[in-house]
Amino acid sequence: MKQGLSLRVSQHLALTPQLQQSIRLLQLSTLEMAQEVEQMLDENPFLERTEEIAEREAFGLEQVDVPVSAGEQIADASLPEAPLPAQSISESSSSSSEATDGDGLESKLEGASPVEESWEGDGTVEMAPDDSEWGGEAPARNSGSGDGDETASAADLARAPVSLQDHLHDQARCLRLSDEDRAALYFLIESLNDDGYLEESLAELAGAWLHLSAVATLIENDPAAQEAREELEQRLGVALQWLQHMEPAGVGARDLGECLRLQILELRNTPEARAALAICGQPLELMAKRDVKRLCNLCGIDDETARAALGLIARLEPKPGRRFVDVERNVVVPDVIVTRAGRGFKVILNPDVMPRLRVHDVYANAMRQNRGGRDNGGEAGHAAMQQRLQEARWFIKNIQQRFDTILRVSSAIVERQRNFFMHGELAMRPLVLREIADELGLHESTISRVTTAKYMATPFGTYELKYFFGSSLGTETGGNASSTAVRALLKQFISAEEPAKPLSDNQLSDLLREQGIECARRTVAKYREALRIAPANLRKAL
Repeated sequence: MKQGLSLRVSQHLALTPQLQQSIRLLQLSTLEMAQEVEQMLDENPFLERTEEIAEREAFGLEQVDVPVSAGEQIADASLPEAPLPAQSISESSSSSSEATDGDGLESKLEGASPVEESWEGDGTVEMAPDDSEWGGEAPARNSGSGDGDETASAADLARAPVSLQDHLHDQARCLRLSDEDRAALYFLIESLNDDGYLEESLAELAGAWLHLSAVATLIENDPAAQEAREELEQRLGVALQWLQHMEPAGVGARDLGECLRLQILELRNTPEARAALAICGQPLELMAKRDVKRLCNLCGIDDETARAALGLIARLEPKPGRRFVDVERNVVVPDVIVTRAGRGFKVILNPDVMPRLRVHDVYANAMRQNRGGRDNGGEAGHAAMQQRLQEARWFIKNIQQRFDTILRVSSAIVERQRNFFMHGELAMRPLVLREIADELGLHESTISRVTTAKYMATPFGTYELKYFFGSSLGTETGGNASSTAVRALLKQFISAEEPAKPLSDNQLSDLLREQGIECARRTVAKYREALRIAPANLRKAL
């Protein structure tokens, strides 16, 4: 066996902690990003949130005001641009070259392995350009300014309504009840779900109440316990009668049929109402399928009365507590805002979702002054604080890189889907992730991370960035049509159909073929179900 030396050159890509953090921040949603910022503020003493507008020039950040070229290409260059408060923020790119390099590295991540690496960097504690506040030019919202033209935030527009329980408790206070009956009514009101239904039976509710009281210590087979349970069930039954006569009608029902019957009883005593009451007593599957002939036989009514009764039932509210549900939790805050700018469109970041962070000046200066003498904290303590300082710098830089990447991808989407922003979803063109990735020089996985759980506010509504991507369908002319545009066309066909003669999936497929779009019946059925549109037999008017 002969020993020898050989020289081999190879390339190995290592995932540094900075790059790992950049990738992780890029795929977070707005809510998750806010939680990540709060956690970092709690853990890192060098990081602080600022509400004041800091002058970037004081920190030597002239390069942060370089505009983003992709966004500027979309706006109309011939018109003068008004100084928007959020414009300077959305166009700031203090490390655009580094962001591009970071995104470019992600295209080579295949086969890379994470390595243990320090955050210390070059060991300096001097104030670097990345230490300053980023997003500081975003003006704080002044709700009390008295400016009538000021746009309110989405949370301000979605004020929390009165809850269903509070609404019922207000009515219960007007009733003259004993303490026991009032307690039973209170227990039932608090047992309602968000839709206004009682999901448990009275026996189960009585058992739950007994377990919360001193009677729970009794033996279950003890006659005293059985007597207490029966008495409590009777009291809850009386309280249920009070509850079911409250507003909104139908509250306190145990199932959908009972909910509909309670609402019908509040109507005038007409033949249609009596027929509707009889229909609600039958299996609900017959009503859902609109099997008028079988309902007439079971209820002993004629065809005309049955159709009128089904029309009356269709106007009832199946979820009485729907209007009391807190709608604020469903508000979507956009990450990007698209507005018209002359003949083009302006793409800016939403300043409300951008954290304004900077490195704590006092702590950073203390680290710089203590660089020479490390006797107080020791060498290990100084190294730990140095690592924390570098973590704060990288966190601010990665946040900036995240928003810059979102802005670049959004600008490219607006440029590709320009017809959508002018004419709506019928003008949507086919688009895949690779097209945007090739245009921006990023990896396809980066585009996927950016477009997930990120939203764009457009003149036609707020959409997830993934909404603008869709597969293509072939046309007779050899071109391609977007699946999003095809779904919008199906929705338009169905909305214009005759209620008495709804269009079947085959007829919808033929209509698309007349428009030059080749779409099979199974594909039409899939798109219709994705739009939550019932089949033709259920859409048929009564």
